[in-house]
Amino acid sequence: MNELKNKKILIVDDENELLKMLSEILFRNGFYHIFTASNCETALRIAGEQPIALYLLDVNLPDGDGFTLFERLREISSAPAIFLTACGEGNDRIRGLGLGADDYIVKPFLADELVLRINAVLKRVYSISEINSSFRLPGATVSFETASVQKNGKEIPLTAKEYILLKKLYDNRNKIVTFDALCLAAWGGEYYGYENTLMVHIRRLRQKIEAEPSRPRHLLTVRGLGYKLVIANE
Repeated sequence: MNELKNKKILIVDDENELLKMLSEILFRNGFYHIFTASNCETALRIAGEQPIALYLLDVNLPDGDGFTLFERLREISSAPAIFLTACGEGNDRIRGLGLGADDYIVKPFLADELVLRINAVLKRVYSISEINSSFRLPGATVSFETASVQKNGKEIPLTAKEYILLKKLYDNRNKIVTFDALCLAAWGGEYYGYENTLMVHIRRLRQKIEAEPSRPRHLLTVRGLGYKLVIANE
């Protein structure tokens, strides 16, 4: 856990008092590498300069919104994200999770709840065994060490969720992994209702690892049960 608390966290919110409060909460709980930004421009600059491990993103920002910022951050980082949403904004939750966010927390929230959710996401994303650091498919090489796919001479980054799902499938290669098992690995105990989001992530994974994503040969759907990662000669 100490290693996880050394991770760098970026908090993005336009309320300076809230930024200060969140920073103090995390500092008191052993997170000493905290960065803050009150707008999208500053957040992108920090993300480009620092190896941020987790983003806390407010939805409403003065020069944009958290969703657009998250999509832009995904171009330079695969770090997980937690959205901070206003009470009653259910559509924000659905949109954020659909984009690939790892969690959301509704304002106002308890300090202990925030810390628990941050610890859960960090543990889920960064405590994965790296015994098998890479594997090859025809036309693509997946590296768990760099969280990327080498394909057609290009390096394609994996998002945090794609990384977790692909690692779960690889650890059970050539076997069926159920929908529930994949959702549990990616979203933890409160995974019910994520089946459609799982399908989106699987489709994006196929675009990255398959030679013909519309006719997958390796990341297969097992109708009614789950998915299977087929690797020849294993």
